[in-house]
Amino acid sequence: MARRLAVALAIIGALMLGGCGNDYGTDQNGHKVAAERLDKQWLVLNYWAEWCGPCRTEVPQLNALADQLKDRKIGVFGVNFDNVQGDELKIASEKLGITFTVLAQDPADLFELPHSEVLPVTYIIDNKGKVRDQLMGEQTAAGVMAKLEALQAKN
Repeated sequence: MARRLAVALAIIGALMLGGCGNDYGTDQNGHKVAAERLDKQWLVLNYWAEWCGPCRTEVPQLNALADQLKDRKIGVFGVNFDNVQGDELKIASEKLGITFTVLAQDPADLFELPHSEVLPVTYIIDNKGKVRDQLMGEQTAAGVMAKLEALQAKN
């Protein structure tokens, strides 16, 4: 466990030192997540866990939201709250039916996300990397879309 934490901290540190343009590790399928998928665009970042009932209910809504947003500069990404990695992350993502990208490396430090012990929690991050909202509990695609549109109108 300590080794995993050390590796995660080393990766996060390297990303922070390099600034924009660095990749964000890998996804649930082991594919590299290129910086252009997250940098300079709005993000919906959802934290979930396999044991979380509301997370399971919310996944189809987030899948639908990701489909709605795929042609816009807004990305939907997930992060496993329990920090599972590799095949375990892939299996957990598949069990929940997640079709959006799940980041294997938690970007919480990069975006200075407030810590939450409540799941699910969804953060809306603007195209400058600033957290604009923290949505606690189960969300709907329509609700997140309305919040995104309201925040973008203020931008």
